[in-house]
Amino acid sequence: MADIDIPESLIELERKAWAEQQAGALTVATAAAVQKAYTEHAAAAKVSRYKVEQATKRLVRHPEPEPGA
Repeated sequence: MADIDIPESLIELERKAWAEQQAGALTVATAAAVQKAYTEHAAAAKVSRYKVEQATKRLVRHPEPEPGA
């Protein structure tokens, strides 16, 4: 997959949604906010919303280890 520039604000929204989901407390407001952010960023970057969401979730849920760690 080509690299997609993901803004830190979108990463933070996904982190919040993921934490809420893990706690069994994901709210409609959080879910809606992150989906809106995916859609807006995808439109601005002229890429698939699905690809933005997939790349962001991979970054948040399956981070690569730091070099030398």
